[in-house]
Amino acid sequence: MQPNNIKTIKWLTYLMFMMFAMTTDAVGVIIPEIIQEFNLSLTAAGAFHYGPMAAIAIGGIGLGFLADKIGRKKTIIIGLALFSLACGLFAVGNTFSFFLFLLILSGLAIGIFKTGALALIGDISKTSHEHTITMNLAEGFFGVGAIIGPFIVTSLLLAGINWKFLYIIAGGVCIVLCVIAALVAYPVHQHKSTEKVNLSRTFAMLKSPYALGFSVLIALYVAAEAAIYVWMPTLLKDYTGSYAWAATWSLSIFFALRASGRFLAVWFLRLVCWKVAMVVFSAAIAICYLASIWFGLNVAVFLLPLSGLFMAMIYPTLNSKGISCFPKHEHGAIAGVLLFSTAAAASFGPLIMGLYSDLMGGDAKHGFVLAAGFAFLLCAGCIYNWIFDPTDKHIKEVEQAESSLDAA
Repeated sequence: MQPNNIKTIKWLTYLMFMMFAMTTDAVGVIIPEIIQEFNLSLTAAGAFHYGPMAAIAIGGIGLGFLADKIGRKKTIIIGLALFSLACGLFAVGNTFSFFLFLLILSGLAIGIFKTGALALIGDISKTSHEHTITMNLAEGFFGVGAIIGPFIVTSLLLAGINWKFLYIIAGGVCIVLCVIAALVAYPVHQHKSTEKVNLSRTFAMLKSPYALGFSVLIALYVAAEAAIYVWMPTLLKDYTGSYAWAATWSLSIFFALRASGRFLAVWFLRLVCWKVAMVVFSAAIAICYLASIWFGLNVAVFLLPLSGLFMAMIYPTLNSKGISCFPKHEHGAIAGVLLFSTAAAASFGPLIMGLYSDLMGGDAKHGFVLAAGFAFLLCAGCIYNWIFDPTDKHIKEVEQAESSLDAA
């Protein structure tokens, strides 16, 4: 395959990640607006977050195999077209139920095209290490989108323009990406012609210790991360100490550190073994949470946003290593499985934290005790991976088998 095509595919993938992050991570800024606009309770308004996350999970686990069955290109185009349609329809509706339906539809579309994109990254990566580097870059662009989305919504609101135009803008960007995806040539991946590529094969993957292990680690990480962007603003909203400015900008600082950290991870992973880095960073996250709980808001206002820097490398690295445990003709299905774990944890993690906080009297700090627990369990898993190294030999065997297929 031509190097120019590889570069185009990579940039297309990076821009897809950035584009859908613009919408999913802007929900925190939109929810206060829809509460006022539609006179909603917090639980009802929270459906703007839980709804699309659940749809992404369903799309990942239920339709991830499409990337293996009909190919990466068709899967990506179908997902992008559906996402563009959902975003465009925001222009013609004005009810909460209609908007929620469109968000669920867009979540399903993300589940489709993201599994195609994740499988595609595996196709163009020659080694597991290169796969991890590319995934960190892609998630770095996701982090940039997470900054751009809330900024666009805030700018629209300050100009007196309705928040829903964010989705119309994203839909327009998506149309351009869809055209590029249709024009660029994709790599051809080998697969067994006698193999049945369907939903049953996807569920069969859950029996694999590699799929199960990485799914659990990803779920623990995402539950810990979601605590920040869902509940940190609530935790800090009544803070009136000496560092009120830090509380005001805490979420922006978190997103900025997470995005920059993912780009820095590309450099860092060339110097340090990924298994050691995972232990160090997961431990740092757990310490940030524990210290925030123990020392109170004067410390939390700095350490919780700082955790974004330590979180940066973990998700894309876990994702890439989990996918690398399987041959390329199964990358769509395993990407769907891992995406299911991601979205399910992003949906249910904050929900469980909220319920626990309500049970303990309504203070958000109690939810962060659970988040600290998620972080410590993640660290324990990373320590196990470092000491026993259960995947290294298997990944090398998969790489050798793929190299033999390419040579043939």
